[in-house]
Amino acid sequence: MTTALRALVRKDLRIFFADRRAVMMSIAVPIAIASFFGYIFGGLGGTTETSKIPVLMVDQDNSEISRDVFSDLTHEPALSAKPATLDDARAAVKKGSATVAIVVPPKFGAEAGEALFSASKKPKIGVLYDPSHGAEQGMVQGILAGAVMQSVFKGMFSGKTGQNVLESSIARVEGATGMSATDKSSLILLLRSAKQLNERTASGMGGAAPSLNTPYEVHDEAVTAHTGVKYNGYAHSFGGMGVQFILFMGIDTGIAMLLQRQRGLWKRFRAAPLSKGLLLGSRAISSAVISMVILMVIFGFARLVFGVRIEGSMAGFLGVCVTFSLMTAGFGLLVAALGKTPEATRGLAIFVTLIMVMLGGAWVPSFIFPQWLQKVTVVMPTRWAIDGLDAVVWRGLGFEAAVWPMVILTGSAIVFAALAVSRFRWDAES
Repeated sequence: MTTALRALVRKDLRIFFADRRAVMMSIAVPIAIASFFGYIFGGLGGTTETSKIPVLMVDQDNSEISRDVFSDLTHEPALSAKPATLDDARAAVKKGSATVAIVVPPKFGAEAGEALFSASKKPKIGVLYDPSHGAEQGMVQGILAGAVMQSVFKGMFSGKTGQNVLESSIARVEGATGMSATDKSSLILLLRSAKQLNERTASGMGGAAPSLNTPYEVHDEAVTAHTGVKYNGYAHSFGGMGVQFILFMGIDTGIAMLLQRQRGLWKRFRAAPLSKGLLLGSRAISSAVISMVILMVIFGFARLVFGVRIEGSMAGFLGVCVTFSLMTAGFGLLVAALGKTPEATRGLAIFVTLIMVMLGGAWVPSFIFPQWLQKVTVVMPTRWAIDGLDAVVWRGLGFEAAVWPMVILTGSAIVFAALAVSRFRWDAES
């Protein structure tokens, strides 16, 4: 039995490695796609050049405050801000050539200043945006809020617009009814103090105009495997693409078995003194060996070209690779066992694989998913393979972080193989 098993495994390996083009495609394609995704995700160091958000600015007010707001947006590094008319801005957003258009209405400067010191009606800034760029629209509105607050605050303490707004606000408070004398006195004192500061600033006696500044600074620190080790965006992408294309290889294994059955080869195997378990087991072993070789070549390329290191447990890394290879072999056997014809089976198997890969977090990390979807994806063995590889490759975690992924992948391999053995048919008719 042992001699027969070795012979069958050796036969499968020779067939696979004899087709040099297939071997190159099995390795080159995941490397190319992983390199692209790794660059998109930040590459070495976790940073990459990002495109500026195209923003159009429609100034229907043309006041000191509105011009100051647009000046701040123009100098914002994340934005590419340009002036435009309302019609042009709407057309540009509709065509997709601009992501957001900001429309400042007439009398915005005066009305915003009055609303700052009273319960006056607040002016409305229009925001036209491309609905396919909701995240960018939220980012622009956050930047806009900071620019407006700073410009309105500064405008109230300098310039003619601020003087007029403060004078009218003082007169309105003095004639207001329904306000306690203490509150009215305090508010008038505040407005008169602001008016005096405005006059001093305008005359040059008060120095530069005051502005509303952020009262804190941010010190950001990326928590990686070890101090001083930069995040390598290629680490996740090579793991994800390796998982995806190893699964595709598992499909090829199953389709090849269906073709052999269709040609009557398994009938001849059945006539020999070989059990079904031995024949399927040899196919599973050869498939797992090929998967392991491809994974090692892929990560070897990532190490040499992009500096991807196994920052955590090497034993955990090898354990996840081995158990995932076994799971893929079981998946291939299950494809062969449940499939009827190669043509019909291939499309369905590819669809199932893409779902497993997508929900497993191979394309984008699973933490980006909504919370409910993250809970659902724990049933996907691909999720455990990706998480296990991430844990020991770039997160720098120990062997214990790979234990559960290895357990889940091993269990999945056993379930897939058991189903395959129980459902496998020797010929296409039965």
